[in-house]
Amino acid sequence: MIPRDFIDTLLARVDVVDVIDRRVPLKKAGQNYQACCPFHSEKTPSFTVSPTKQFYHCFGCGAHGTALGFLMEYEHMSFPDAVAALAQDVGLPVPESGEPERPKPPPALWDALEQAAQFYKKQLKQTPRAIDYLKRRGLTGAIAARYGIGYAPEGSPLKQVYADYAADALAASGLVIDGDHGRYDRFRDRIMFPIRNIKGQIVGFGGRVLDQDEPKYLNSPETPLFHKGSEIYGLFEARAAIKTAGRVIVVEGYMDVVALAQLGVEFAVATLGTATTPIHARTLLRHTDRLVYAFDGDNAGRKAAWRALENTLEALQDGKEVSFLFLPEGEDPDSYIRTHGHDAFLHLLDTDTLPLSAFLVRELARNRKLDSQEGRAALIKDAKPLLEKIAAPLLASLIQRQIAELAHLQADELSHLGLKPIAARRPLPRPQRRPAPSRVRSLARTLLMNPQRVAEVEPCWLDVNDPLSGPTGELMAWLREVGPLKPQTLSETAKGSVLEPLIDELMTDLLDKDDTWDWNAEFDGAVKQLRDDWRRRRQQELAMRPLGSLSASERQELTELARS
Repeated sequence: MIPRDFIDTLLARVDVVDVIDRRVPLKKAGQNYQACCPFHSEKTPSFTVSPTKQFYHCFGCGAHGTALGFLMEYEHMSFPDAVAALAQDVGLPVPESGEPERPKPPPALWDALEQAAQFYKKQLKQTPRAIDYLKRRGLTGAIAARYGIGYAPEGSPLKQVYADYAADALAASGLVIDGDHGRYDRFRDRIMFPIRNIKGQIVGFGGRVLDQDEPKYLNSPETPLFHKGSEIYGLFEARAAIKTAGRVIVVEGYMDVVALAQLGVEFAVATLGTATTPIHARTLLRHTDRLVYAFDGDNAGRKAAWRALENTLEALQDGKEVSFLFLPEGEDPDSYIRTHGHDAFLHLLDTDTLPLSAFLVRELARNRKLDSQEGRAALIKDAKPLLEKIAAPLLASLIQRQIAELAHLQADELSHLGLKPIAARRPLPRPQRRPAPSRVRSLARTLLMNPQRVAEVEPCWLDVNDPLSGPTGELMAWLREVGPLKPQTLSETAKGSVLEPLIDELMTDLLDKDDTWDWNAEFDGAVKQLRDDWRRRRQQELAMRPLGSLSASERQELTELARS
């Protein structure tokens, strides 16, 4: 279980407007933002997002929640996956269950990498051989500066860069290696590509040789800052272009990324010397609805594409498009765009990509004798684990139907052969009318904004004739138990409890109020009205009873109530 205080911190860091706007374009509407609801079909916008309350609500279908709830509903994520996605966006490590948050990497690691990057950039300007290499590859000084490209000289020049070359931070950040004969620089005589996280911080480097030496590419090792399976080269620089283009293309090397950017294709990124992982795919699909993998058209390229497909299946979402571009044999994106030009490359992306579903079915059917029972059985056997990994239920159903047709079966017959049926999507909530305002309701919604003031309210003040009194009493008891949390955290904490409907209704009420609304004043007013109403009810109750039936304390109470 993820600690509640972490959820509170996470929701305080993220902006629900930014999270939603990256997926559903929003327009300013007064103090809030609006769009046509992504969860049902409509022509007039009824989907409202509040930047001050960090909450969304659709007045058409009733969909509502926080940034976490939106990711879970829109991208079909589990709660832990949604937490992990938002945490990655804001650079927060998700703590283990019941354990304190993992210690953050020491500042010395960040400083060491930044200092090295500045050194490598200066060395590039002073090294004609490295400059000539980049010019031969068609790169200008402007594109080199944009990506922070540098050069690591031969030997171990970092000894002159750092006052303490023996510092632990240099080894921990992957800049040096401690060998049998002492410490030396990891990167030597290489073009240097800084690798940035989504916040723009340098987490590692990739180094490319200038000649035919091996290895051609050398990456930083795994460090507290750098994890090859989750970082994506060029994503920080490409974010705006990805949003504008509505797609992202994944290529194999750093040079492919910068060469494409040099010629106007600025929405390219690369994985870091490893196959695409589910984390890579999820990250990219959070930034765009269209993901294209580019590979060579030879046998090795097809194998690499298949690995990318396998690792993307569990990141798929209905409404997102993943496709594959197979370049002519002997070409890579760098060589193709320099030979054929910008327009020809974009034409390839528009016309020659193969949808993931088509690639999956094509490869499964490749070299199989589907006119035999044995061939069809082998097809189903190999398809089964892949279909069960697909996280997009609608797409999985369609692919399953196509596989069934190839096997000469009805789609529902596959379930009898051990293939699990595709889970249906949870139905949307029905629209609900907003209940009429009441003093109890006013108190309840102000308690969401001022949960620490729950101790000032006596449960007996709630009017039993108000249908909201019972749920509000439960809310008050719950707030005393969970402690003061932000409204969006309270909403997430209440998920699955009997209080969830009440809190969702109250959060919808909050959309009407802007930053200038005085919640303390509304709380004070609601408490005063409830207390005064209770006193009148209590006075009437005591006054209607025979005087002789009242105890001494009740008589004293009646006297005090009459004076107030």
